[in-house]
Amino acid sequence: MKTHLDCIPCFFRQALAAARHVGADEKGQKQVLDKIASIIPSFPLTLTPPEMAKKIYHLVAETLRVDGDLYKNIKKRSNEYALSLYDQLEQKIKKSKNRLLTAVELAIAGNIIDYAANTSLNLDEEIKNILQIEGETIKKDQKFIFHYDDFKNVLANSKNILYLADNAGEIVFDKLLIREMKKTNKHIKITYAVKEKPIINDALIEDAYQCGLDKVAKVISSGSDASGTVLSICSQEFLNVFNDADMIISKGQGNFEALSDAEKPIFFLFKVKCQIIATTVNGKIGNAILFYKK
Repeated sequence: MKTHLDCIPCFFRQALAAARHVGADEKGQKQVLDKIASIIPSFPLTLTPPEMAKKIYHLVAETLRVDGDLYKNIKKRSNEYALSLYDQLEQKIKKSKNRLLTAVELAIAGNIIDYAANTSLNLDEEIKNILQIEGETIKKDQKFIFHYDDFKNVLANSKNILYLADNAGEIVFDKLLIREMKKTNKHIKITYAVKEKPIINDALIEDAYQCGLDKVAKVISSGSDASGTVLSICSQEFLNVFNDADMIISKGQGNFEALSDAEKPIFFLFKVKCQIIATTVNGKIGNAILFYKK
């Protein structure tokens, strides 16, 4: 998916939020915005939004001379909070008439934990909504594209599954889905791929281990430090797994933006969080998407 002109104001918004998050004063925030303004004319719109975002976040860190992970503390808190709810989430699945479907819905609902799309995220409130035991996890009118039958059928006939992670905290919801997938098909081998280096609140190897993903899948790095799985910058190890997989599950908007044109069948699971994506899928902001791109 190429970058749209409407993505550019979003890059400025994300950069300003990141600068404020690390404590930059007004002068530092202005420097960040000025730097971005100076490089925007050279950005080719043929790049995907995650490739553009990678440059933006690197520029923020460079301008403000911030080393390491800009969102490390937020990611740690998101992991801890999601883990504290694990038993409740698991009970929601156990009480369901269709455990796999509920686990899929929870995995998509967990995609709300995204500090690029929503810097004012009220995590407590969002999780409370997800955990309402009565009724559906995702209402029917929110399921704009929902290829669950395809998901279930491909899962039943797969052996090697590649699951692409998105955000910290959210990965706890992925863990629940992976457990249900393995109960549905006891012969599958699942590889769980996270980002190589810090980018926004995307999950890294340390997040996957903190949340116990290594207990349910083989955890690897994609080699990408963009906010999506950009194949041109992924490691050869990852590309081998990607090419050999007979089922690929891709979480989050960033991965959809990076892989929507990939020549490989992929299941995309995410919440629609911006108008560009809503227009691309002919849906609305807030829609729950389980899209099988064959």
